[in-house]
Amino acid sequence: MRVLAAMSGGVDSAVAAARAVQAGHDVVGVHLALSAKPGTLRTGARGCCTIEDSHDARRAADLLGIPFYVWDFAERFTEEVIETFVGEYAAGRTPNPCLTCNEKIKFEALLDKAMALGFDAVCTGHYARLSIVDGVPELRRSRDEGKDQSYVLASLTAEQLRHSMFPLGDSLKSEVRAEAAERDLAVAKKPDSHDICFIPDGDTRKFLEGKLGQTPGKLVDADTGAVLGEHTGVHGFTIGQRKGLGIDAPAADGRPRYVLSLEPVSGTVKVGAAERLSVTEIDAKRPIWPSEQPLPGPVECVIQVRAHGGTAEAVAEADGDGIHVQLRQPLRGVAPGQAIVLYRPDAAGDLVLGSGIIAATR
Repeated sequence: MRVLAAMSGGVDSAVAAARAVQAGHDVVGVHLALSAKPGTLRTGARGCCTIEDSHDARRAADLLGIPFYVWDFAERFTEEVIETFVGEYAAGRTPNPCLTCNEKIKFEALLDKAMALGFDAVCTGHYARLSIVDGVPELRRSRDEGKDQSYVLASLTAEQLRHSMFPLGDSLKSEVRAEAAERDLAVAKKPDSHDICFIPDGDTRKFLEGKLGQTPGKLVDADTGAVLGEHTGVHGFTIGQRKGLGIDAPAADGRPRYVLSLEPVSGTVKVGAAERLSVTEIDAKRPIWPSEQPLPGPVECVIQVRAHGGTAEAVAEADGDGIHVQLRQPLRGVAPGQAIVLYRPDAAGDLVLGSGIIAATR
């Protein structure tokens, strides 16, 4: 097959490309330039999609003996990822920009261009297992549970998955680094990237304030309605947040307060006790079914609402153009805008049944 290897400049994508070459595919490497001003992205050990990364990707491609190109996706990245991120926070929701990047950039824009150029598949260094059974994609958690990225890939359509390759799904991270060293790849010991690449200092609140300005509002006790303080914008908060609330006085019972709800129109941020965060029902929109068929009825499953952690047993069913989930036990910190992924545990590893974007909780 003709395979386009997306090479971020890290160890994972380099080894994934190497394995595609070893498997006998006709491989071409490509690095995505995602910023018109690369210096505004993270650099060094916490880098992602920087100039340094493009150089590391090129060196890896040269060592593998494959052609290498840099494709400019900066404008689309700004529109699809950064502007969406800002808009979601302004609306009081909590988005996952890495999930959006996978969906809109790596497996929509990149895959579309690859198909137009005659490639059969796009290969990435994501940790997830993918197989095609009778034409139906089966996306599963990776062998390395600590590195599993099936959550951020669950928004991909069946057609996108049919043209995707994840060579690292059956490997542990330690094995990938060891293989990189054996192949003399310079990125063998390169640290993993963390946080959000387009927020250089990691200060999300400051970044959003720079984009949205200050929209003052009040911090309100959810039980009593008492005004506890003021803030400069609901975009500075997320559901479940405990630190940085700017409340001077402790609660009457001495326990910490958490953000319970965000009301962008009125500018109200309601806070309260931790137990008020628990939800037992979730409604999601924009369902994606890897099998291209909605759930046939109520299905026992395990759900995940964050990239790491936040799992619970549940019963899920397709509900019109959405998904309704009834949790077996309460789950905390579930916020509108997050993705929910449904898994079916089995002997072969947790299978992704579907995903959606959380619209409401109860």
